[in-house]
Parts: sequence; C-alpha cells; structure tokens
Amino acid sequence: MNFIDKVTVALSAGDGGNGVVSWRHEKFIDKGGPEGGDGGKGGSIIIEASRNQNTLATFRYQKEITAEAGQPGGKRRKHGKNAPDLHIALPVGTVVTKVTGELLADLTEDGQTEVIAKGGRGGFGNAHFVSSTRQAPNFAEKGDPGDKFEAVFELKMIADVGLVGMPNAGKSTLLGRISNARPEIADYPFTTLKPNLGVVDVDPKTSLLFADIPGLIEGAASGKGLGHEFLRHVERTAVLVHLVDAYQDDVAKTYQVINKELADYSPELIKRPQVVALNKTEGLDQDIIDDLLAQLQKVVPKNTKLLAISAASGAGTTDLLKQVAHLVQQERKHEAEIVAETESAVPILRLDDTVAPWTVVKEDDVFVVTGAKIEQFAGRTDFTNDEALQRLRDIMRRLGIMHELSRKKIAAGDIIRIGEHEFPY
Repeated sequence: MNFIDKVTVALSAGDGGNGVVSWRHEKFIDKGGPEGGDGGKGGSIIIEASRNQNTLATFRYQKEITAEAGQPGGKRRKHGKNAPDLHIALPVGTVVTKVTGELLADLTEDGQTEVIAKGGRGGFGNAHFVSSTRQAPNFAEKGDPGDKFEAVFELKMIADVGLVGMPNAGKSTLLGRISNARPEIADYPFTTLKPNLGVVDVDPKTSLLFADIPGLIEGAASGKGLGHEFLRHVERTAVLVHLVDAYQDDVAKTYQVINKELADYSPELIKRPQVVALNKTEGLDQDIIDDLLAQLQKVVPKNTKLLAISAASGAGTTDLLKQVAHLVQQERKHEAEIVAETESAVPILRLDDTVAPWTVVKEDDVFVVTGAKIEQFAGRTDFTNDEALQRLRDIMRRLGIMHELSRKKIAAGDIIRIGEHEFPY
C-alpha cells in the first residue's frame, strides 16, 4: 500500500428529517387535533485517532464522506428515526482543517475523538406548535441541513526523535540498527520513499519512537526532491538527530544545508534540540575523524552535542541513544509545563458587543437580513405554507428585525431576503 499523508475530502453530515403536518382521525370525529411528529437528527461525522492506522491511503479514492440523513416525523407524534453517526478511524498525528485553513481537529492521542461535521437537527412537527393562541397549527419545520464542506486530512507523525540528513546519510541503516524497524536500504539516493517508524529500547525503563524522514536536499523546503512532502513529519518530534555522512566533500556545508532547509520550512524547527552525529566512521583513522569533527564544531552551536558513530557497525550508537533520551525527557517535561500553565490560566470571558445578532441592509430594492439565528429559522421554514411564513414574521418581530425594517422605510410588497429565501413584506 502506498504511503499517503495528505488528502482533500468532501464532508457531508446528514440533514435533519422534516417535521410533518398530521391530524388525528378518530371515529365520529371529523377533524381531531394536530399529531405531526418531529424529524430525526442527521448523522454527524466523528473522527477517531487509532494506532492501528498508519496512512491516509483509504481516502485516496474515497473523496466524499457522507453521513445518513434523519428520517421525517410520522403520524401520532411519531418521532423520525435519528441517523447513526459516521465514525472514521484516522492515524494518530492527523490534523484536520477546512480548505480555508480553519483547524477542526488535531489527533494527538490514541482513542481521541472529535466531531468535525455536525448533523442537522430534525424539524418540529405541527404537534409541537400547539399553544393557547394556536390550537390548530397547520405547518411544520424543515430539518436543518448538516454541515457540508471540504476538509484536508494531513498526517504529521508523532515521534520522539526524527532522523534528518542528506540522502544516503545512513538514517535507515541507523534505524535498522537500533530498533525493530526494517526499512529499505540501498546505495542510491532517495531509498526511503516514506517515513519509517521504529521503537528503540534505550534501557529497561526507556523506549523512544524514532522516525526516519526521507532524505533532504538543498531546496527541499521549496519543493525540490522528496523532502518537501515529508518535512511536515519533523514538526512534532521532540529531538532531531542530524546525521552527516563522513564521506561528504564538505561536512560543515552539508550540515548547514540541511539546517537551512529546516529553518526555511519552519523557523521553529531550527530551535528544536539536535544531536549531530558524524556517520560512516568505520574504517577511518582517528585523525581523520577528529579533523571532520573539528570542521563540524565550527558551525554546530556550542550547546549541541556532537558525536562520531557508525550505524553499520553500531559504534557510538549507545552514547548517541543516551544523549537523545536525556534531551527527549527534558523537552517533554518542558512541553508538559507549558500545557499545565495554559490549563491553569483562568479565562476571562467578555461579551462582544461589536457583533450584532442580526443586520439589515438594503441592496437595490431588496432588504437583506443576515444573522446566524434568523437564517437558521428561515432554513426551517416552508415558504409555500402561509402559516409557516407568518411564524417566521412573528420571530422576526420578537427579535426586533421588523422594527428595523420599518425604520429603513420598507413598504408593503417589498422583498425581504434571508439566506437563499425571498418573500414579500
């Protein structure tokens, strides 16, 4: 199965069922009271993070996700059947956004669930509208539409450690040496075509999740090579292990090229703790190793640990893991402290008086009414039913909209528009 880590899908939560108009029919009674039932709720789309999922390949061809609609109400106050919610399993680390960029969910823990598209509420049947002043309501509500929009699923692997470096720096070899992972290894660029994960047991009490990120090249952050599509997987790692091939012509420049790509992709990445490891040192004289380390020391920050290792033979990897485990522990502790401070802060809630619940604007000869609440009521209204339309006018009167229309000199017969609906004043 191909590795798919970013897809765009169309989401459609279920519409609510319509309420119905119905009357009791009893023997010897010409026309009984209203008995129309309410419509059922539409199904919502719920995503769940699962460790059993490791790719978004399921959605490579499934570009539409649709939940069921609620059933309409029935006679004798029978409530329409609620539609089941649609549950979708996604890999841990998936970020869900609207195509406009609005964040909907960030799945960081196994079993985490989020409702990303809500099903519509069912409409009320005519039995719901009986009151002391309305004994025989001859109208019912339509169900609310479910949420419908395009969303982007983007997988950003959550690992403790990310292995970065040029193609053929030895990342896959190192992952295979220290973990139970079996990545594809060959002596040509871009052997790794997808991120590989491996669990590394540092000691009996410490295990770390390593991610082998496909090789980066100069210009990766702007789309060159394979790095652009996979740099996102580096974002969530606590620590980076930067491998530098000892057989590069200029090890210092090689190190700087990769760091520049990380910085160009995200300024935060360059601040991530790093351990720099000069790799493939097997067979090299110590004088040569010391000279290469000295070259790197000139460009590596003073607080960054610099080591010489051989992923092929395992030399130096034990010390590397100890250094990495210590950094991961520090970084995760720091992250936990930030979360604790955020959660302990008491939010100050203020009413935003600058946002009106509704607005009335005259466009040409049409009076346009906008506002979430009144648009929702309009969406539930059957505009072919005079009683239903009168109810909408009553709601507008209670909200003060009719007064505002009068203030704007609306006249009998002028057109009012709410959402997609138009009707005369």
